[in-house]
Amino acid sequence: MAFDGLVTKSIVNELNQFIVGGKINKIFEPNKNEIILGIYNSGKNYALNCTISVDNYRINLTTKSKPNPLNAPNFCMLLRKHLIGGRIKKISMHGLERIVILELECYNELNDLIVKKLVIELMGKHSNIILLNDKNIIIDSLRHLDSYNNSTRDILPAHPYELPEISKLDFLAVKDFEEFYLQCKDLPDLENGISNTYNGISRLFIQSIMAEKNIDNTVNKENLKILYDYLSSCIHDIVYLKSYNKDYTLTTIPQEYEFNNSKDSTLPYLNFYLDDFYTMKEQNADFTNYRNSVLKLVDGTLKKITKKLKNINIKLKECEDKDKFQLYGELITANMYQYKEFKSDSIEVSNYYDNNNIIKIPVNKNLSPSVNAKNYYKKYNKLKNALEIVNKQKAETIEELDYIESIIYSLENARTLVDIEEIYSEIKENDLFFSKKNKLNQNVKSTKLKNKNKKLDKEYIPIEYKIEDYTFLVGKNNKQNDYLSTKVLKTNDMWFHTKDIHGSHGVLLTNGTTPSIDIIIRCAQIVAYYSKARLSSNVPVDYTLGKYVKKPSNSKPGFVIYTNNSTVNVNPKL
Repeated sequence: MAFDGLVTKSIVNELNQFIVGGKINKIFEPNKNEIILGIYNSGKNYALNCTISVDNYRINLTTKSKPNPLNAPNFCMLLRKHLIGGRIKKISMHGLERIVILELECYNELNDLIVKKLVIELMGKHSNIILLNDKNIIIDSLRHLDSYNNSTRDILPAHPYELPEISKLDFLAVKDFEEFYLQCKDLPDLENGISNTYNGISRLFIQSIMAEKNIDNTVNKENLKILYDYLSSCIHDIVYLKSYNKDYTLTTIPQEYEFNNSKDSTLPYLNFYLDDFYTMKEQNADFTNYRNSVLKLVDGTLKKITKKLKNINIKLKECEDKDKFQLYGELITANMYQYKEFKSDSIEVSNYYDNNNIIKIPVNKNLSPSVNAKNYYKKYNKLKNALEIVNKQKAETIEELDYIESIIYSLENARTLVDIEEIYSEIKENDLFFSKKNKLNQNVKSTKLKNKNKKLDKEYIPIEYKIEDYTFLVGKNNKQNDYLSTKVLKTNDMWFHTKDIHGSHGVLLTNGTTPSIDIIIRCAQIVAYYSKARLSSNVPVDYTLGKYVKKPSNSKPGFVIYTNNSTVNVNPKL
């Protein structure tokens, strides 16, 4: 559900329990939409995350660390100046409006105790974080807004702070069910009507109540009574969060939460539930955006190489005529005694290579017969030389296409940002993508690997399986495949790969023993699963000893040659 007024109220109630009285000792601004306050209270450290991004606006305690810029932004420096050392006196809301106000006791330059307010407005694209002085005058804000930016308020330094205009009713002001019924009896439906009438109640929340209580969308007294009782209990009783339609919703039914492998009853579970939910959501969004950006680059290169192959095939088609031009030159030379010059644009002569059948040869009548013959020989030699070059180019281009296909396979099977980062680092090192690398550096959000300076065998961690007493390793991309086949694979280990099908390399660590055929088949099934033939059956998998696997010098990542192999047909299976 949206981070609506009811969720905000539940979070604020929990924040009042855990961080009121706490001292602000750190302030960070990881990005332009986020402020994190480090708070120390009752012997514990908390991190209060205030996010105003359009899709993921929220306020909650977090346990997730985020990278911070080396130089703190201006608003972060201003908050540090005014709030470091301040104590949280009170956390409140304005009705069910998604506006959270942190009242803070701070000392000014004269060491006098004063009250400042940090206002977190969670209103979609209009969200903001605003710092006020003791007279409700704006000191500064994360976003500056004025009437020129289609804002209904001026959110600028030295301007008085005004609450946004509220057009909906406040459910907290409803005295009893009769008043609620009078306000709602003429609504067209429950799902949209309630959320459009009352502030801070989302449509998804009404949907979840209807599903939980098994009521339809009809507006009648019985359904309204059920909704009123549920809404009232969510405000006055203990509430929980639960998954609903790939989202979350409030519920009065007790839920069992487990965060960070802890069942400590003193933890702020609503905050941690949202922390886990939004962290996963942001990671998935970052992963999707990053992978799509890299896929866009790879797809552009694929189209370029495909077009190159098409032009090469056209050139090869032209080269098929080379023998015809050689024949024309020979026949003109053989019949030169008949012609001192050409009277027309073609001549007809006997083809002694074809039972003296008559053949028509195009000629240039403005040139002598010897020059015409010379030109045909020249065309022949040119196409003959071109054929050798173009055949070599075609082999190289097919190899490039095969390599790009392996990159696309790796991207399609990537599961984490680190997987994408490894693939992107491979792309940056390849001349195929060099022309667009700078553009990618500008447009692709690149996560920096924490262990960037570690050795290759520490940085690229393949998938590991335990099969009886053996360890079986599977690469997730070309760099990991290279790492397995060149760094991990020993002489007596066994190497696996699907036959003529893009997929992962597999290495069975034998420790000098000979695995049974059952172990070999299980390894082959895993390798078949991590290939393009995952959804197929009876997939051929090659396997051989490590001493027969070689990587040619200057070959592309993930490319090896192998000999003395055997093949087994298996169904993909983990």
